[in-house]
Amino acid sequence: MRDLGLAPPSVTPMTGGLADSVFETAVVNPTLPMLARRPDPSSTVWEEVTAVELRDEVADLAKGLVASGISPGHRVAIMARTRYEWTVLSYALWTVGAEVVPIYPTASRDQVEWILRDAECVGVVVEDEQAVMTVGSVCGSLPRLRHVWQLDAGGLAQLAERGEFVPFTTVESLRRIVLPDSTSVVAYTSGTTGHPLGCALSHRNLATPCDTLLAGWGHKVVPPGGQASVLAFLPFSHVYGLLLQTLCIRGGMMMGHEPDLREEALSAALRSFRPTYFCAVPSIFEKIYKNALRVAQQAGRGALFERAADTARDFAAALERQRLGGGPGPGFDLRLQHALYERTVYRKFRNALGGRVMLGTSGGSSFNRELSLFYEGVGIYVNDGYGLTETSGGVTAQPLGREMSGTVGQALPGVDIRVADDGEILVRGASVFQGYVNDDASTRAALRGGWLATGDLGRLDSDGYLTITGRKKDVIVTSSGKSVSPALLEQRLRMHPLVHQAVVVGDNLPCVGALITLDPDFLAYWRDSLAVRSDSRIREAREENALREEVARAVAAANSAVSRPESIRVFRVLAAPFDVASGLLTPSMKLRRDAIVRHYALQIDAMYQARSRAPREQLSDEFAHWDDTDNVFG
Repeated sequence: MRDLGLAPPSVTPMTGGLADSVFETAVVNPTLPMLARRPDPSSTVWEEVTAVELRDEVADLAKGLVASGISPGHRVAIMARTRYEWTVLSYALWTVGAEVVPIYPTASRDQVEWILRDAECVGVVVEDEQAVMTVGSVCGSLPRLRHVWQLDAGGLAQLAERGEFVPFTTVESLRRIVLPDSTSVVAYTSGTTGHPLGCALSHRNLATPCDTLLAGWGHKVVPPGGQASVLAFLPFSHVYGLLLQTLCIRGGMMMGHEPDLREEALSAALRSFRPTYFCAVPSIFEKIYKNALRVAQQAGRGALFERAADTARDFAAALERQRLGGGPGPGFDLRLQHALYERTVYRKFRNALGGRVMLGTSGGSSFNRELSLFYEGVGIYVNDGYGLTETSGGVTAQPLGREMSGTVGQALPGVDIRVADDGEILVRGASVFQGYVNDDASTRAALRGGWLATGDLGRLDSDGYLTITGRKKDVIVTSSGKSVSPALLEQRLRMHPLVHQAVVVGDNLPCVGALITLDPDFLAYWRDSLAVRSDSRIREAREENALREEVARAVAAANSAVSRPESIRVFRVLAAPFDVASGLLTPSMKLRRDAIVRHYALQIDAMYQARSRAPREQLSDEFAHWDDTDNVFG
């Protein structure tokens, strides 16, 4: 094994709970804007909420919780999208020493019942009547559940009104007895296999990576003479969203909320809120890039955009070589080209994110190196970090001035990383969780001598940069004994504008295969552009043939990153995308691989049978991985 960690920075030791940030900021800087909210979802006007106003809202809700019998150690679930009330309520719960149990609002009835029962919740906050009905349908099996508050029915206002008679001193007394190692959150894993597990995270667990990041990187998102701002749209039901919320409150960044993840709503919110710091998952960064390419192509400027994208990547790669001591930086011609595209392409791209983003962060899964270089080249460096629920989201980050795209950076100060002999990443540090609730066996399996076995595979180079290569349980072993990690192939497939999702298969099968879904927006544009050049009588046949070749090119491009035994030899385009409703994605949008393989078992069998019937000379053609009977339109 190899071991690597850095000395902790000078961060003030934590003495209380997460809610202290709200109350202390209200005393030190009462007029500092902490949150921003809109009168209604369609509004482009954001009303600032100062530190003292936030403190008062949190205190009023905390008094209501006390009046409702919520005590230290009680668990209350929040089943809502990323909205203003989520933040105020979570800090009110932490003020009285209660524990927050996040639940995805899209969770099924069975998932809701499991989490509420496993966590022994005494209360749950939901958004709407539909969620009330879901909770109501399982109440009979939840003897400890006493409260259901509905946000859209004025539940929080009623809660605050109920606590009017409770003295503020009572709230202060409860807040002051919350210790750093008290449990703050019980965050349930996505549950890609079996029931989700409840990860107990302490106040210190969540605060430690935030304080470390703020001490080392916080200044990178503060505009001159201004305040850092973040538009939160990632689910607070996921540890990445929780980490971002904690980062904002502890770091004095102004935070807005966007609960609607539809492209139009998110785009409008970005333009009106104009954040300085943009946090998302790789699929969001991919979608923004593809949308920009599609818009450019529709305007007849597709070739210009692609040349600008190539220049951005070349420029960023030259900068990377320079900062890592491997080159002189961009040459004169490259700098000239880059300056030209800055005026014609890059500025417009940044304006789509509000025009003020200084830094981005990607998390949730690995970020493609080519995409990382593109974003850096257009003026937004995206810090690709690594973490998981059991580490409160924070394990690595890119070192300032030594950033390396294609890796997730180095261990955060105070974190130790090891790579076991089988490639599994092991982590130790103050952000590692307390254990799984009600499951000592799983806790013992995950925590080995103080080291967390992450289940992720990776490698550390001699300078301590960590590269994630996949999930241990996702490794495919073909019938010939070849081990293949699907992450890289899937990531490269998704870089093609037409590809929306990709799942690599091949366990106990003769070769590697892939199931592919298409991006509906880009597919519609692609069809329209193709139809312009087609006779209506033969359009459908021409579209199908052209689409076969285009997807085959995407597969060939993905295969260029791996050896021939690891390459995709067969694939099939599916008629519908994987989604949460079908049970093929987790609420955090991760692939349920086992469920996908079971669901598409017949298509997978047909895909391999077609290959076995194909002539040997056909199999050598890079565009001949498609059986003639496949219908790319469904």
